[in-house]
Amino acid sequence: MVYIIAEVGVNFFDISKKYDISALDACKLLIIEAKKNGADAVKFQSYKAETLVSTNSPAYWDTSLEPTKTQYELFKKHDSFIEKDYVFLSNFCRKHQIDFICTPFDLNSVNFLNNIVDVYKISSSDITNKPLILEVASKQKKILLSTGASTIDDIRNAIELIKSTGNNNIVIMHCILSYPTKNEDANLNMITSIKKNFPDYEIGYSDHTKPDCNMQIVTAAYILGAEYIEKHYTLDKLLQGNDHYHSMDSQDLKKFKDNINFMDIILGNKEKQVLDCEKISKLNARRSIYVTKNLEKGHIITMNDLICKRPNVGICAMNIDNIIGKVLLKDISIDEVLTNQYF
Repeated sequence: MVYIIAEVGVNFFDISKKYDISALDACKLLIIEAKKNGADAVKFQSYKAETLVSTNSPAYWDTSLEPTKTQYELFKKHDSFIEKDYVFLSNFCRKHQIDFICTPFDLNSVNFLNNIVDVYKISSSDITNKPLILEVASKQKKILLSTGASTIDDIRNAIELIKSTGNNNIVIMHCILSYPTKNEDANLNMITSIKKNFPDYEIGYSDHTKPDCNMQIVTAAYILGAEYIEKHYTLDKLLQGNDHYHSMDSQDLKKFKDNINFMDIILGNKEKQVLDCEKISKLNARRSIYVTKNLEKGHIITMNDLICKRPNVGICAMNIDNIIGKVLLKDISIDEVLTNQYF
């Protein structure tokens, strides 16, 4: 079963404006809806624009969908929450039996989150941020390590940093650092590559594609082996703003959860074996060795005497070569099945 993370991020600010409610009330609404529609966790972000970006950092997203021109301007709009707000959200999640996860973007966030999260997320943008990685790793908690725009060496170096603190509780998240990610850029086969290069770790997928109507992309990621899947989450995909345009909504989330439940049913066992439902078919559809004519006691069996037919209630057709040249111990009639009693 996959672990589904609804990435609220900072989408709640626009939700609060749409419904004319407080930002915290918007968060509560998103948490409740995420839980109701199948998410295992909700994820938020903690940062301050001043410690995240320089004032002239250019946009790296599709500005036709999110028109803000600089990173500073965008992040400044969404950095008003402080420690007590995250404590409130963590407690609210616990009350509603959904996990609370947060991505810290500064050392202060890492430290105050330590008291309220069981899982940290390290953003793709910080996979080379040594001080942040070491601080997160030092808390000895599970880490979701996002790998957008990374090489295998980038991933390996980050893992070695984490391990240097004695923490080896890592989930490696395939990710494409492009907002939104075009379908042809999703490269879900990279999940297989990551599994091959890092066989000792759980693998996940952080998705930035626009949700398709059947949620096929994230479902395919699960089939390919992603055990954790994270996707941005909103209540209105048409809202203009930071991440709504590539977020799933409640209907998408429910569809995704239904897909996973169905996949679990049809994927079934990982080891090849004969199922109970096949046993009658196996007996009646496989072939035994039958005789093509009446044969008398003492006859030496030749290939012309034999035919392989259903059902498999005698000597299996696979053993036909072992029958040639044997001497019958008793008479047998045409179309009778050969069994060991005849030899």
